[in-house]
Amino acid sequence: MYAWIWRKLPFGLWGKLTGSLALVTMVGALLWYVVFPWATPLLPFDDVQVGTGTEQGGPAQQDPNAVPGDDSLLGPDEIPYNENSNEPHPSAT
Repeated sequence: MYAWIWRKLPFGLWGKLTGSLALVTMVGALLWYVVFPWATPLLPFDDVQVGTGTEQGGPAQQDPNAVPGDDSLLGPDEIPYNENSNEPHPSAT
């Protein structure tokens, strides 16, 4: 395809280089100003779901003022992960 475009461009080497640059610029502008704005609402890039999950009936929200590690299940001094392995145990939640 690129060889066909190169052969169809007129005016020798400098004309073909200039024409190629113009074609690339026009295609980029078409994508930037027409295609991407049209496709943006269809793509899920802005569909970020960060939170505690309470909005969708998930687990109860924890106290934001709680001290990390002060958990009623683990106790105040127990680390909630294995220090010897990178393979965590499956959680119940």
